[in-house]
Amino acid sequence: MPTYERGDYVKVEFQDETTVISEWIWVRVHHCDDERQLVFGTLGNQLVNDYGGKVELGSELAVSYSQIREHKKASDFTSKN
Repeated sequence: MPTYERGDYVKVEFQDETTVISEWIWVRVHHCDDERQLVFGTLGNQLVNDYGGKVELGSELAVSYSQIREHKKASDFTSKN
């Protein structure tokens, strides 16, 4: 079983190359590669920093496991009512 499954969310530390200021973003997992330690997914929230139009809400990303700071299942975001 893979470390991260389709539909999971990972919070990623994303660093601006110019200012070296980090922000944390949610990425919705499409799939992962445990051997290469990469998660492939979609950016799930608006960014605070400007990345020159390279990254925006909905962008497809490949993220190293070393950048992941938190992991949640999709069910963690659904209402319990």
